[in-house]
Amino acid sequence: MKVQDVMTPRPISVTTDTPVSQVSLLMKKNRIGGIPVMENGRPVGIVTETDILSLLTTPGISTDLWLPSPFEVIEIPIRELMNWEKTKEALSDVGSLPISEVMSEDLVCTTPDAGIEEAASIMMKEGIARLIVVKDGEMVGIVTRADLVRGLGSRYGGVEE
Repeated sequence: MKVQDVMTPRPISVTTDTPVSQVSLLMKKNRIGGIPVMENGRPVGIVTETDILSLLTTPGISTDLWLPSPFEVIEIPIRELMNWEKTKEALSDVGSLPISEVMSEDLVCTTPDAGIEEAASIMMKEGIARLIVVKDGEMVGIVTRADLVRGLGSRYGGVEE
């Protein structure tokens, strides 16, 4: 069985200047975990749920032990309030970032005529959940782990419940 037999042809894609908020809505609405990023009709990156979630991480709490002086006891709540305001501001600005700021540019691709075993091997080796399917440099589809599992199930006469 070939990748073209199980891939999603003409997948949803975005351009490099699409805002993170719009990409997030597309993922939610279409129940997908990754979207190819295109420029001039060619894939230049991919953005996943993990990429977007990484924007929401904030710096961890310091593990340095220190004892405040009496003046610092007054200063600490004020400093922490200022840090919290900066964090809130940074998180609210995340949605307006262009997706090019977040996407992975290291594309791992396959071709429509590759076998699904080969695609599965690439995904396992690279630790990824989807491959962009290209033919002559143009994106023609996307294949996910779930697509490959469904393909294997149908190949071996899987029984539906």
